[in-house]
Amino acid sequence: MNREGLKKKLGKRVVQLREEKGWSQADLARACKKDRQALEKIENGKVNPTVYTLYEIAQVLEVPLLELFRF
Repeated sequence: MNREGLKKKLGKRVVQLREEKGWSQADLARACKKDRQALEKIENGKVNPTVYTLYEIAQVLEVPLLELFRF
């Protein structure tokens, strides 16, 4: 898998986990203390988020960090 493919799969996984919680993109962004636009870029695979940003997202979604990579 190349870099672009990984970013897209990771973003889709964040969307899936967020939607399982019944949260909007704005809800997750607010809980992570991120801009909605920044979260949108992660979910759309447009950026390469830091490990710490992924950790924050996982914490807010109440899943282990590794769960973001189960795709």
